[in-house]
Amino acid sequence: MDADIKSSGNHLDIDWYRVPVDKDALRKLNERSDLMGLLQSGCHLALLTLTGALAIYGVGRFPGWVVAGIVYMHGTFFHFLLSGFHELCHGTVFKNRWLNDRMLQLYSLISMFHYIEFRQSHRRHHLYTLHAPYDSEVVLPIRHEFWPVVKSVFLDFRGYGILKAHWRYATGHIDHPWNQRLFPENKQELRRQLFNWSRLTLAVHGGICAGSLLLAATGHPRWLLLPLQTTFARFYGRWLNFLLNETQHVGLKDNTPDFRLCCRSVMVNPIFGFLHWQMQYHIEHHMYAAVPFYNLPKLNRLIRNQLPEPPRGVWAAWRQIADILKKQKSDPDYCYLAPLPPPEIRLNREDQGQS
Repeated sequence: MDADIKSSGNHLDIDWYRVPVDKDALRKLNERSDLMGLLQSGCHLALLTLTGALAIYGVGRFPGWVVAGIVYMHGTFFHFLLSGFHELCHGTVFKNRWLNDRMLQLYSLISMFHYIEFRQSHRRHHLYTLHAPYDSEVVLPIRHEFWPVVKSVFLDFRGYGILKAHWRYATGHIDHPWNQRLFPENKQELRRQLFNWSRLTLAVHGGICAGSLLLAATGHPRWLLLPLQTTFARFYGRWLNFLLNETQHVGLKDNTPDFRLCCRSVMVNPIFGFLHWQMQYHIEHHMYAAVPFYNLPKLNRLIRNQLPEPPRGVWAAWRQIADILKKQKSDPDYCYLAPLPPPEIRLNREDQGQS
């Protein structure tokens, strides 16, 4: 076992390497802003409202293929609720904790992601990144076959899995060993919260479906699109979220105390960065998880001379990943070791203050 990693029963002590950052600079980076949080979350929700409303309005007014295109565009944007949900689970989006929690619950209800489950799992993912079984949220190696991936990003029946999971929780069952570990029987209050949130989620989405059917039955068939754009939106349009989100760890090294080797940052355009809530800066996010997403570009500028050279664009990232996956077919133990720059003992305050 690595000298920087020590096991102690159910706990793993990892001496994570972090690029040094001046304390004053880091304090500023850690500052949260209600305005920045509202701008990001509000614009994202407004974008979904616009595409959803436009599709419903277009029924009977636009050609069918135009309405279908708008619905698919809506599904593409909808999948990035995962990025916002993830950041809100960190509790760093808003300075006001109450506002952060209410927005998290709203995102959780709309997307059907379970924030109580994810908070428990994701906390361990950050504590023990890619050190199985302590982190079972992401376990390497991750395999991707071309045609199954292509099919899933256009029509993803795995969306059924989240409905099934909510039903199991709502009926008081925890099946997966990882979730049994996160919610043991001696934590009944936590289990109660888990089950009750699923019951609320199913009630809300059941109401959406029932209300849409009722409106359709009274002569307004266009409202049948509403559940397609909410409850069932995760079944289609996943392609862009997949291309961005799946770059974060695939093909990299597990069981290492260096985030630069187990996480991947990718440089993308501002539109993708907005949709992805800046999670393309994934090394930076893991290295300093308390930094709000809107400050990650600043953090990157401070420490990038000590980070691996990032792929420039999604296409470049996936060329790298495709090469890794090809090598892993013949050598299952292969992983990509990103070239690291020579270590600097200390970054001077002038460098640290740049933004």
